[in-house]
Amino acid sequence: MAQMKAAIIREAGGPEVLRIESRPIPQPGKDRVLIRVMAFGLNRSGLFTRRGLSPGIEFPRVLGIEAAGLIAEAPGGQFREGQVVATAMGGMGRQFDGSYAEYVCVPAAHVQCLRTDLPWERLGALPEMLQTAWSSLFTALQLESGDTLLIRGGTTSVGLAAAAVAKSRHAKVVSTTRNPDRIELLRNAGADEVIIDDGRIAEKVKAMSGGGANKDLELVGTTTLSDSIQCVKRHGIVCMTGMVGDKWWLDQFSPMDVIPTAVCLTTYSGAADDFMQTPLQSLVEQVEAGSLRIQVGRVFHLDQIAEAHRCMEENSAGGKIVVLTS
Repeated sequence: MAQMKAAIIREAGGPEVLRIESRPIPQPGKDRVLIRVMAFGLNRSGLFTRRGLSPGIEFPRVLGIEAAGLIAEAPGGQFREGQVVATAMGGMGRQFDGSYAEYVCVPAAHVQCLRTDLPWERLGALPEMLQTAWSSLFTALQLESGDTLLIRGGTTSVGLAAAAVAKSRHAKVVSTTRNPDRIELLRNAGADEVIIDDGRIAEKVKAMSGGGANKDLELVGTTTLSDSIQCVKRHGIVCMTGMVGDKWWLDQFSPMDVIPTAVCLTTYSGAADDFMQTPLQSLVEQVEAGSLRIQVGRVFHLDQIAEAHRCMEENSAGGKIVVLTS
């Protein structure tokens, strides 16, 4: 049986628990396709799973919730061999083996075909990052032209992508960072204003935006959520999408005290249906044309998967981390 290289996790722990092993190439049924993985992006959900914090996921497992590559087999005839495709979510890397490998077998219904000449290190950065940014902005936050958008956690890969997408839709973008050295990075991504985040920024946001933002994309998570809710004016929306603050719970959360009158609080977590509804082809074309500036952070190879995870854990990439398989 033909073999492939894959990064296997057999127990929770640090980046070193990800080890390259040889595994049989999976065989797809009629409702699934086999993708020759060319590149995949890293996501913090994989970091949580590696640490043993994702309930219901059993080891050993091949992690990875997204991939860009070429169709190797499509027994059901949904795609042609050699077509460029992208896939994300739908249980990959969780309920079944994911993209940290040279091949991945996924449901055909979770795959988008793409027409693009982007190099793999750029295309591999896009599927999950653009799905999350797009759906957070337009499904959850209902972003409109002219809105003032606060991005709490602006230097995350999703934060940088969201700034670029929102700017292309003529929103005013205010991004936050704890590090003054990242101001230029945020401005290059599309931020009109940058706030240095000391944990309490509501008054700064209100002063900067005439009483508060219309929409707030919360990517830090529960550690800053209560303050972020105060940053939004009446009839505004706060969407919690990320948890880079590495804390899952709100302590002593009193909704009547924390949520101002007529401010809406929602979440976005994403699923395969959301990925399939993302206009990925259009967004890829905008990236190719230069009208949507998406920043890739660092690029690694599959053999360097532990180092890539360490980079993600340190938040040192300055953009999306991409792993090439060859």
